[in-house]
Amino acid sequence: MKKKYILLLFIGSLSLIKAQSGYDIKINFKGCQDSTLYLARYFFDQLPILDSCKKIKSGKVQFKGNMPLEKGVYFIANQSKNSFYFQFIVDANQKFTINVDASNLSSTLKSNDDKQNEQFFSYVKFMTDKSQELNSALPLTKGKSKTDSAKFMNDKQKALNADIVKFDSDFMTRNKGTFVYDLMNLKNEKYPTSIPLAKNRTDSANYQYYYYKNHFFDGVNFKDSRIISTPFFADRIKKYFDQLVVQHPDSVINELDKILDRCEPGSIIYNALVGYFTYKFETNKAMSFDQYGKSQTFEKVFVHLASKCIVSGKTNGYYSEETVAKIKERVDILKNLLPDSKVSELYMIDTIRGREVLKMGFDTARTSGGATYLYNKNADKLSTMFRTLSEIKAKYTILIFWAADCGHCQTEVPKLHEDLKTIKGKIDYKVFAVQTKEELFDSWKKFIVEKKLTEFTHVFDPVHINNIKVTFDIQGTPVIYLLDKDKKIKAKKLSSEQVVEILKKLEEIDKNLNKQ
Repeated sequence: MKKKYILLLFIGSLSLIKAQSGYDIKINFKGCQDSTLYLARYFFDQLPILDSCKKIKSGKVQFKGNMPLEKGVYFIANQSKNSFYFQFIVDANQKFTINVDASNLSSTLKSNDDKQNEQFFSYVKFMTDKSQELNSALPLTKGKSKTDSAKFMNDKQKALNADIVKFDSDFMTRNKGTFVYDLMNLKNEKYPTSIPLAKNRTDSANYQYYYYKNHFFDGVNFKDSRIISTPFFADRIKKYFDQLVVQHPDSVINELDKILDRCEPGSIIYNALVGYFTYKFETNKAMSFDQYGKSQTFEKVFVHLASKCIVSGKTNGYYSEETVAKIKERVDILKNLLPDSKVSELYMIDTIRGREVLKMGFDTARTSGGATYLYNKNADKLSTMFRTLSEIKAKYTILIFWAADCGHCQTEVPKLHEDLKTIKGKIDYKVFAVQTKEELFDSWKKFIVEKKLTEFTHVFDPVHINNIKVTFDIQGTPVIYLLDKDKKIKAKKLSSEQVVEILKKLEEIDKNLNKQ
């Protein structure tokens, strides 16, 4: 088999055997050609390898350890680690034997000393047999017309589906209250059997969607750690949040809170979900505008989730103290840079007064104490030199942070300068361009002159009083913010192409609102 570890047909039943110390899994693998096999498990969307057997003789395979394995669905990976042979369940009983023939895996899987896996294998065999039965029907269409062939295969499919539905129903009934039942709930999706009529006697357009969404996790026990070690859980979670939840930060936050409330704080499932979603939304740079021109970014989800779950301590030691401190620092930065947040004031020096300020000694100051001394010494004079962000009066302020020695900046900044000329006089904007490296004063000034960047207000911070890298989350350059007239964030982390595009979009929204 090719590398596809997530399957839909691997179900087992709950073993009633009490947990024993350690694990000992023996496999009589007839026809196995590998000299090495690996024991691996599912863990949300990861596939960690836990053990290996490098002494395979006559198909005899053994995985043995002193500590019990986490309960869930496991699989045997081949020597190249790029495919697997079969899957099985590890639950309370962790000492059992599996018999299998490489020539026909699904039909030969047996485990006489583990009832749960025996049930599991019977399910796999049934589903495989039904798939093969459908495939074997294809040659029977030879000589038939396209219409007759289609009808023949459709009738065959319906009959097989009816068999599968009955088998699933019987299987669920037999295994109610077991781990198998939970697995089946993860595998089987709930669809409405009938659609009620709306008041106008037409089918309710939204009924199916809301039924499907509201029943998506019916019967799923989020307090059972075993479900995270299955081929289904991660896919169900991802499908729900990617396809069923409205892609708006507030909607995502609401749904995440409901899911996490069903988990035990600090549990394996809780921690895995928190870890997955904090990473997903911290790195998600998607941005959208509503009909009123208000923007949203998914960093809001990260701030909420990290604050509520990690910084608060609900992950119960899952993260080191150092990691928690770093996450808290990240939260503290980003919560002040969410859309509609007013940015901090900037006290900067322009190119005209730059050399004069540097000569005060700031160009040679090597410590914060030295810079503070120079600032206090020249405070009265400096106070008349500062250019501030608040003095920029325009409907929109484009705040750009860049460095004269940054190759990307050398391309993007002149491009932005040219692109903005296309809307000059049509949209009320100004640009506050901040040089992030005060030591590049000469090359910065030279670049401005050579590229004729005359439309921007060019400033830098030789006095070292703004801490721009932290305050504005400058991890690389260029970084572009779009601010409104009150210096509140409309958009952030933009490319030069996006700036003009978004300005036009916002103006169009304003125009439509004024018509109402």
